[in-house]
Amino acid sequence: MKKLYVIFCTLLVIGISTGIYYFSEYRQSKMEFPKEMVMTTHTGSTFSFEEMAPKVRLLEFIYTACPDICPTTTFQMKKLQTQLTAAKVFDTQVEFLTVTIDPTVDTEQTLNDYAANFDAGQTAGWEFLRGSVKDTQKLADQFNFQYRESGNGDFVHTSATYLLDKNNRVIKVFGMGEDSFDKDKVYARIMKEVK
Repeated sequence: MKKLYVIFCTLLVIGISTGIYYFSEYRQSKMEFPKEMVMTTHTGSTFSFEEMAPKVRLLEFIYTACPDICPTTTFQMKKLQTQLTAAKVFDTQVEFLTVTIDPTVDTEQTLNDYAANFDAGQTAGWEFLRGSVKDTQKLADQFNFQYRESGNGDFVHTSATYLLDKNNRVIKVFGMGEDSFDKDKVYARIMKEVK
């Protein structure tokens, strides 16, 4: 009986360890930008994921009509941009990508206005992107970012931002919103990566 208990406990520990590895390391290692995908920036330029220079990237998914965590996260990222600019790494070594999950409503002008509201995206290093509905879903799926329209114009979505290294490999997933997106922790992790 004791032998069965030991075997059961061992198998349980192995199963839990495998699950933790899958959800934290393996799935994260499979997150990547679709190389063939091209989106449009908030200024009307094309943005090719295949032609990105090696930089540390912070990726967020938003929709401009979001009433809470999307604008709060973008606001925190603006503060982070100021810190990274002062450290002389923004744009040269670090880039922000903000992708709308509502490309039907979030036109180029809407994204441009959203960026302007945060005094963001007016200088190099921060792109606000939109693509077709199909491409947006494909990109979100690559990062296991889930979203769906709630029926009243709002979206229910995953609360995650993604930090990628210079090889575009996800190295850390942060939350969204004022409480879950700790800009000081994000800044420290970015600076660790660029040194």
